[in-house]
Amino acid sequence: MSAASQAERAVLEEEFKWLLKEEVHAVLKQLKDILKEASRRFSMPAAGVESQLKQENFILGSSTMDQVKGVLTLQGEALTQADINLKIAKSNQVMHFAFRDDKQWKMQQIQDARNHVNQALQLLNSRDETYHFKTGAEVNKLMDAVMMQLTRARNRLTTPASMTLPELASSGLIKMFAPPMPGDLMVNFYINLSKLCLTVYQLHVLQPSTTKNFKPAGSSVLHNPGAMFEVNNTKFEVSHVHKVECVVPWLNDTLVFFTISLQLCQQLKDKISVFSSYWNYGPF
Repeated sequence: MSAASQAERAVLEEEFKWLLKEEVHAVLKQLKDILKEASRRFSMPAAGVESQLKQENFILGSSTMDQVKGVLTLQGEALTQADINLKIAKSNQVMHFAFRDDKQWKMQQIQDARNHVNQALQLLNSRDETYHFKTGAEVNKLMDAVMMQLTRARNRLTTPASMTLPELASSGLIKMFAPPMPGDLMVNFYINLSKLCLTVYQLHVLQPSTTKNFKPAGSSVLHNPGAMFEVNNTKFEVSHVHKVECVVPWLNDTLVFFTISLQLCQQLKDKISVFSSYWNYGPF
């Protein structure tokens, strides 16, 4: 090996040692700060009451129709109140439903996303500033684990669960309301990106004479009119679908935090790969 290449290797090794000792910890601190802020968004305290989560009201709206109007109250991961007005097209009758006082609906997507953020923080906190990373592979392993938790957190908010109509009928949401919802209505709440969404399904019972072409619908986030299903030996068809939504600003904040954090992780991995491309052996 020439003296020049030996000198170049020595410089690279010193730079790599500095990366492992200094820069990795600087990035980890950035990540911790960002994810602490993301975690805080999931559990904002009420004004003046640290032990109680902040309640926020959101007005449901749609640019295309006014059949469904309402206000949803979100407190952390729990939907504590839903006040819904539904205008029935045929009769122009307005039906009003609200959660019973003793009921609240847990938004599983929010809870799962928060748990994944906290798991990412636990991984980062397991390597404090006194920890000495010995290899690039060790850093990559930590980054991969953190990125996996952040990707799962993001996916829970960006990808609502698909459900069949019978699953929706038996989800327990119908029992949340007073007065009780009639048997020809179903509702679903879910998160899509930074939006809290409500879907109302109007149903009609299929008569035995019309069920020879019965084909049950599969699993979906949003079912269309014409979808069929069966519950307790009764066959139904969806006649109308109303979807309304509201933007939850702090959910948008958390999605931005996830994106920035994933970029930081990837940039650190890219820097390590630059060094490892110089060597085909050893700790790189």
